[in-house]
Amino acid sequence: MPPTPYLVTPGDSIAIAAELLDRFNREFDTPTPGPPVIKRRLTEHLADGSMFAVVIGEPARGVAVVSLRPNVWYDGPVALLDELYVEPEMRNRGLGTELLAAVRTQCRARRVEQIEINVDIGDIDARRFYERHGFSAIEPDTGEHALWYHGGVD
Repeated sequence: MPPTPYLVTPGDSIAIAAELLDRFNREFDTPTPGPPVIKRRLTEHLADGSMFAVVIGEPARGVAVVSLRPNVWYDGPVALLDELYVEPEMRNRGLGTELLAAVRTQCRARRVEQIEINVDIGDIDARRFYERHGFSAIEPDTGEHALWYHGGVD
């Protein structure tokens, strides 16, 4: 049975989460500002309530980070699952499922009305994982594929 995830709080768990997030980006050859910067940013966002994070394992083997934002369509906030990472050697053991369940529990406690997740189209494993847990890239009201765009401020 997988271990129980726990909420990241000030202290050691923020540093642990920052290390895992750095490993996540390095695994996929994505730029990372490094653990000290991630730790500083995570500390700020956790303190102001705009974000929460959960980790799993002793030692920690996975992390999920969620940003919260207001939205005119809902009374409660909308959550964006920014990251969900489980170390490669610990995958397919239920840790990701437990992290996602903990995210949903925390979202309910914060009156979140919708969770959004961005997944690369080529990341078949992640897409399968989220679809298995009830998420869809199809807009339920229209049946259209959802797309996510990003861009700079310039």
